[in-house]
Amino acid sequence: MQSYATLFFFFALVAAAAVTGARFEPGPWYDTLVKPSWTPPKWLFPVAWTVLYAMIAVAGWLVWKAEGIGAALVVWAVGLALNAAWSWLMFGEKQIGWALADLVGMWLSIVVFIVLALPVSQTAAWLFVPYLVWVSYAGALNFAIWRAN
Repeated sequence: MQSYATLFFFFALVAAAAVTGARFEPGPWYDTLVKPSWTPPKWLFPVAWTVLYAMIAVAGWLVWKAEGIGAALVVWAVGLALNAAWSWLMFGEKQIGWALADLVGMWLSIVVFIVLALPVSQTAAWLFVPYLVWVSYAGALNFAIWRAN
């Protein structure tokens, strides 16, 4: 039972990051930016992030169950903080370049987490692969928006 209480804690941590991101919505400023033709529709973002946030929480919990607080979990937490900061930088501060730099850090933390988690929990490592794909796409999109504006 204690293990599931900890799972709830991981979901709460991820939800806090999600709420931080949701606090800074794209709004009219983002609508005026030049964006590439391959920008996804607005409805896709909350759907994708809901699934990804659930996977992020479970991955962190699996690593914690396997080894407690170790290098992989520290990287997981750093990545979550970078994730939470992106919306503030992009939409709150309207700093496209700084948001891109944050996203590069997030991408690196995802790769490092996968590498560190693999020997501890293959499931946790694989749960981060869709996150890596999405953040790679988001990075390309962020870069394209930064260059165009």
